[in-house]
Amino acid sequence: MTKTKAIFTTKYNKNMKKLLAIGLTMVAMCFNACSEDTESRQIEDAVKALVSQYPQATLQDVYKSFFQERFGPGHMIPNVENARNYLMSEMEQASENSGTYYESTGSEGKYIRVYLNAVADGKISVEQLLDAFVESANHVAPHADKWSEQWSKIVNVIEKKQLPVKTNDELKQLLKGCSEQEEAVHHSEGYEKAYRPHYRIVERNIFEKQLKGYLKE
Repeated sequence: MTKTKAIFTTKYNKNMKKLLAIGLTMVAMCFNACSEDTESRQIEDAVKALVSQYPQATLQDVYKSFFQERFGPGHMIPNVENARNYLMSEMEQASENSGTYYESTGSEGKYIRVYLNAVADGKISVEQLLDAFVESANHVAPHADKWSEQWSKIVNVIEKKQLPVKTNDELKQLLKGCSEQEEAVHHSEGYEKAYRPHYRIVERNIFEKQLKGYLKE
């Protein structure tokens, strides 16, 4: 190989490597942008659906839905008997809820709210719901990103798209602090009064295997 040809080949290889690196970077940027757009659309659609079905919902109820999707039932259940007794006592109020038997949380539906009226109507038993709930409580997967960062994305979508979610500056700051501490919240007072929500959180795969088949309305 001549000296001139060797130099040309070296420069060619270096240029190809640079072009390849640039190309891969552009593909990665495009992929990330598309992923972010998809996530934003999912959040937007989920929030719209929530406030459409529950007009009394506030930003606090949006937080609760997405928090439940992130953390599921949120804690281990060391005493199943106590969980059963609490469920039975709450069953007395289950008939007050006239909504659906189940619904998804958040924007991806990783967890399902199974309403206690499904038990009251004889669709499933207390034991079936309790078993699925307890198994789900021990099923929460770790996350790479912080909940506060995810919540910030959700709020940004709501504000950017001007979604009709009831809120105020005080509530925004309160929920921001809760997200930083990874704290759960109750439903808002208006939501509680209007919809009487009584349910248990069940992981989607567990729900589909153990409960969904019984809950045809």
